[in-house]
Amino acid sequence: MARVITIDPGKSKCGLVLAEISEKKVYEAIIVKSELIEDYVRNLISLEDISKIIIGNGTTSRQIIEKLYFSKKEIITFEERNTTYRAKARYFELFPISGLKFLIPKEVFILNKNLDAISALIILEDYYKIKFTLDQNIDFKTWLK
Repeated sequence: MARVITIDPGKSKCGLVLAEISEKKVYEAIIVKSELIEDYVRNLISLEDISKIIIGNGTTSRQIIEKLYFSKKEIITFEERNTTYRAKARYFELFPISGLKFLIPKEVFILNKNLDAISALIILEDYYKIKFTLDQNIDFKTWLK
């Protein structure tokens, strides 16, 4: 079963998602410093059967693509307009508010959250035109530093 890497590129950090298309499942979601993305992808490729890499076409996408040429994998750029904005809504679909927290404005829960991995998920979902589920309780705010 081939897996796909999706990247939401940025100047200082990138959101990255590893997903299995046939199962419609996300197995990994992380935020990686941009200067570490090449090493991180190299490691994933050594461990997983990666069929392609999908990269958002925004900030620094060209530089990230150049860093990933080593992979010899199909690299696809895809529209990422408004993914950061849309990530806020998708965050609450993935992690619904429950209990008395429901009385607090939603914005309070995501003020300082890093939504880059959710943006990468949105790029993936837009590309395949399907919603993905999480394999486990993934923390989309995890940083690899």
